[in-house]
Amino acid sequence: MKPVTQKEPDMTQDSKSSVVANGVKKRRRLWPTGLSGKLLVLTILFVMLAEVLVFVPSIANFRLAWLSRHFTTGEAASLTLEELNPEAVPEQVRKQLLSLTQTEMIVVRRDGASKILATNEMPGDIAGHIELMQPGRLEATSTILDALDTLLFGGDRTIRVYGPMEERSGTLELVMKDGPLRQSMLSYAYNVLLISLLISFVTALLVFFTLRWFLIRPMQRMTQSMLSFSKDPENQSLVIQPSGRHDEIGVAEEQLNGMQQQLSGTFKQQRHLADLGLAVSKINHDLRNILASASLFSDRLADTSDPTVQRLAPRLIRTIDRAVDYTRSVLDYGKSGEAVPSFNLVRLHQLCQDVAETLSLDTDSDVEWVNRVPEDLEIHGDAEQIFRVIVNLSRNALQAMDGLDGETQIKRLNIGAGIEDGYTVIRLRDTGPGLPASMRENLFTAFNTSGRQGGTGLGLAIAAELVRAHNGTIRLIEQDGPGAEFEIALPIRS
Repeated sequence: MKPVTQKEPDMTQDSKSSVVANGVKKRRRLWPTGLSGKLLVLTILFVMLAEVLVFVPSIANFRLAWLSRHFTTGEAASLTLEELNPEAVPEQVRKQLLSLTQTEMIVVRRDGASKILATNEMPGDIAGHIELMQPGRLEATSTILDALDTLLFGGDRTIRVYGPMEERSGTLELVMKDGPLRQSMLSYAYNVLLISLLISFVTALLVFFTLRWFLIRPMQRMTQSMLSFSKDPENQSLVIQPSGRHDEIGVAEEQLNGMQQQLSGTFKQQRHLADLGLAVSKINHDLRNILASASLFSDRLADTSDPTVQRLAPRLIRTIDRAVDYTRSVLDYGKSGEAVPSFNLVRLHQLCQDVAETLSLDTDSDVEWVNRVPEDLEIHGDAEQIFRVIVNLSRNALQAMDGLDGETQIKRLNIGAGIEDGYTVIRLRDTGPGLPASMRENLFTAFNTSGRQGGTGLGLAIAAELVRAHNGTIRLIEQDGPGAEFEIALPIRS
């Protein structure tokens, strides 16, 4: 049985020391702020509460046992006194029996008559009457309350204990002081208290270290990983390594590892974009000057009477003009995005022909260019931005088909369009090797390349952004066999 007395828990090191986080010194608090300190304090409190719940009935049970022993001893003394001639029993023997039973008076009641067998003196006022229903048994409903009353307020009170005798008929009454009972209860409570404190301390430590090992340490490890990672997200060595546990802590470690890996990649990509923007900004000025000079030369070529020059000069001029426009907006992707589209009616067939001319697909190219766009099909959008979308997709297709060797392998780029469910749907298909599976998951993400030499991974990302600006969609159509097919859906009216 483990009685418990409430006491204030010792202050842990977490609460005694001031906490410094992120360079800010926090005020000392009486209640520990760390999980370890809180866990230790709460464990001690809960174990002590459990000990209190055990102590109260144990002290009541001790009081019951003490009274039962004395009642049994008193019954034995009464039997001896009744068997002997009362006048033959010396007064000294009577006193010794009363001292042995720690009573003031022994009375036997039988057939309505009471017989005093031994007494020191007539007792005063009786403070309490305790009935033993059976030898060694007290009424259960009052046991605990009476025990607390004796423990807290007893000492000098006179009590009467009575009940039926076990060995013969009649009722035995014992009148005694409750001082010896209270003193025995206090001694018992003190001994049990020491044992309970030891049990509470050992139990609290076992629970504390067990929970700390299985819960607190992994949580502290994840917290430290997050704090360290936040200071240097690009350092892969700071990414938490999962412990391989199969419980909720293990799942949390796996998820944290995935998020940190993703964040690290995102930060590296942002740094790449920043470096790219810086590099482009350095060459953009000189490139515009070179293109301006090329534009002057192309204007002079337009005045030449050579038929071939007359045929190619307009294409050269349009190409240079587009290049000049691109230099004005080339940094937009790395900053706030592409310019807002300027919507107009555009002849899609002619725009696709311009793409073919720009990529030299209408001359001596080894790639077969098939323009199946109806000549009367008109779309509502920004001509230059849609031109860039188709150019980027077509250039990617041409670069993919560059790896095809031999005259027997077909190199064909097919573009078609039509009206479907209120959308202008444009499909561009090549006969190349297709896209690797590793590239399809983040197909329209910047710098996601198939690994070919010279690729930047920006073509599809730019195309997707321009299509979204037209409130449209772009996707890769899954198909069996070689080749890749992209589908662009643009609203008839954006």
